[in-house]
Amino acid sequence: MITRRNLIGAGSLLGGVLALTRGRRAQAAPPSTGRNYVPVVVPDGATLPFTMKDGVKEFHLVAERISHEVAPGMTINAWGYNGHTPGPVIEAVEGDRVRFFVKNALPERTSVHWHGLFLPNGMDGVAGLNQPHIEPGETYVYEFTLRQHGVFMYHPHSDEMVQMAMGMMGFFVIHPKNPEVRVDRHFMIMLHEWFVAPGTSTPNPNIMLDFNLFTFNSRAWPGTSSLVAKTGDRVRISLGNLSMDSHPIHLHGYAFEEVGTEGGPTPRSARRPITTTDVPPGTTRTVELVADAPGDWAFHCHKSHHTMNAMSHDVPNMMGVKQGRLEDKVKKVLPGYMAMGENGMGNMMDMGRPKNTLPMMTGQGPFGPVEMGGMFTVVKVRDGLTSYADPGWYVHPPGTVARKLT
Repeated sequence: MITRRNLIGAGSLLGGVLALTRGRRAQAAPPSTGRNYVPVVVPDGATLPFTMKDGVKEFHLVAERISHEVAPGMTINAWGYNGHTPGPVIEAVEGDRVRFFVKNALPERTSVHWHGLFLPNGMDGVAGLNQPHIEPGETYVYEFTLRQHGVFMYHPHSDEMVQMAMGMMGFFVIHPKNPEVRVDRHFMIMLHEWFVAPGTSTPNPNIMLDFNLFTFNSRAWPGTSSLVAKTGDRVRISLGNLSMDSHPIHLHGYAFEEVGTEGGPTPRSARRPITTTDVPPGTTRTVELVADAPGDWAFHCHKSHHTMNAMSHDVPNMMGVKQGRLEDKVKKVLPGYMAMGENGMGNMMDMGRPKNTLPMMTGQGPFGPVEMGGMFTVVKVRDGLTSYADPGWYVHPPGTVARKLT
């Protein structure tokens, strides 16, 4: 029998015969009426409401400029949908007929592409190829029937370099009509990267590689909300990426299975236990695990610069250099200048910085500074939760915390 507590795929890899040690086996879903699904959870975000009209689900999207808080102490001038970046998550069910009213409140023309969806060519949203551009002040209607299930995305295909760099993107979740497995929590996290010059508030869409701000749902640590689960919950996490870089997303304390991509469900024969899933540009990755180990578990991109804020990559390497009062002298000429520490950067979190600029590493944990930023949050698993509100920091059982010896 498999006894490793976090080999979450045991039930599926062995045809549901073997049980997990502490987690519970995936539950067989009852017959569906087409509306039998667990709504997604969007940390620091929202879902898009709809109304029914003559059997069609109607949604309203407004493309617009917004003011967005990345983390306490930093607000940017972004673009998004319905007041959000990323835009609100669209949820529907395989077989639904859907209708979208898209209003353009931007200062330039736009369109909406339904990334990964099977639909009529004229609904695909590539402006100039499949439809006219949606000019400022205009409203266009998209309508089609959902012929698949999985986790997809939506974004502009009109001046997309600018509009996506400014935050215009969102998830489109199509639930299966007859799900094989039910989950307790389904979290949605859009990965993105920006360049916002220190002391400013408007992202620069011309940057190709040298980004200095990395976000989960357009929030950077410590502004990211925790992912909270009860012990024994089956947890699904969907990750989307419309940025310029790939992001290897890693979870501490667990293994998970990759169960879906933007192309649809991953066949069971192709699944394997992993602790990091790479999310290339233009893709979604959906993973599942059973939350069978209580604690506060780090969840982050494993590119080290992507777990930092306000990085400047053109400063001299001062590691090992005795600087003395040199930095103070330079600041008289260049206000806001900050040199790389001579012994590393861990002690630089609280140093002075320009206004509306996050420290490179920031945030406090129960044992002191958490020297992270950017694409970082915490998966909080607890016994006996009565709600999914943030439970605070984990209280470790006696004798289970690393301790100082000398």
